[in-house]
Amino acid sequence: MIRTVPVALGDRSYEVRIGPGLIDQAGAQIAPLLSRPRAAILTDETVAARHLPRLLAALKGAGIEATSLALPAGEATKSWDHLGRAVEWLLAERIERRDIVIALGGGVIGDLAGFAAAILRRGVRFVQMPTTLLAQVDSSVGGKTGINSPHGKNLIGAFHQPGLVLADTDALATLPDRDFRAGYGEVVKYGLLGDAGFFAWLEEHGPRLRTDPAALLHAVAHSVAMKAGIVARDETEQGERALLNLGHTFGHALESATGYSARLLHGEGVAIGCALAFDLSARLGLCAQEDPSRVAAHLAAMGMPSRLSDIPGSLPDDAGLIALMGQDKKVVDGRLRLILAHGIGRAFVADDVAPTAIAATLAAAR
Repeated sequence: MIRTVPVALGDRSYEVRIGPGLIDQAGAQIAPLLSRPRAAILTDETVAARHLPRLLAALKGAGIEATSLALPAGEATKSWDHLGRAVEWLLAERIERRDIVIALGGGVIGDLAGFAAAILRRGVRFVQMPTTLLAQVDSSVGGKTGINSPHGKNLIGAFHQPGLVLADTDALATLPDRDFRAGYGEVVKYGLLGDAGFFAWLEEHGPRLRTDPAALLHAVAHSVAMKAGIVARDETEQGERALLNLGHTFGHALESATGYSARLLHGEGVAIGCALAFDLSARLGLCAQEDPSRVAAHLAAMGMPSRLSDIPGSLPDDAGLIALMGQDKKVVDGRLRLILAHGIGRAFVADDVAPTAIAATLAAAR
């Protein structure tokens, strides 16, 4: 069964199609978007081994000529060097503005390929084909594209909406358990920021998402629908869309502190960040004291980290982590903005949170 979620952005509207078998159906799904039967695929080496032959066969079956480039897997690929390599390859392949770039992979490839499409010939259309849980529920939807900088994560990029998103839930079966759990950090975020009922559903059904296809489809589609609604109301993050960054200011600082390495995956950083945000909210008297415990208990039930002490190796001290948080994109006029909560499902943007309160939260999580 295929679930379709519209992203309503006027003449740039598109659909997110979610369900099993979509890689094998990609030719028929993408063909209506093409002005000529030509496409270029950007992927990574790990995903290419698992899924690229099926995608190429599906495109060929629809009469679409496709070429592909596989970049190294991992967060370090979101860099100027690999962006330049991708763009120069697309130019060498003579990809035109009327052609389609296909991003086959997780959030790293989706972000980089989308940015490459945004700047190639001042804008080429692209299709997201996310193969990780994190990318299916979050990064493939909404048009945020970009790369990292030594100064911080996702600081270089552009808003460039895809023409279509094809989220094949069968691809999630190939993920290692850790990668699947990391993606769940973005799923649980949606319940925490704006849907207490969804969080309660996840408390009951989350532990069996890997073995229950119907529950997995519901979790992905509900997450996408929540994000699509927010993006449609606030495409360029002038207000409500900032709520989607619940857990991210803490998480991005922790990713930077660990060198964007395998010590901490993005979704793991988000999970820890959500736990820290609720702890901080309770310390400030904004939410009930039991809310942080409920969040931490659910993350533990899912086998996910929730504390700084869950990250292997050493970390900067509290002042060092707060300094890294200060490089976040949500800093406005030098003021750190955090997403905090009045309770589960009731997130809001907070300005001028006292550094002493942030430090106390960090210290307690070590």
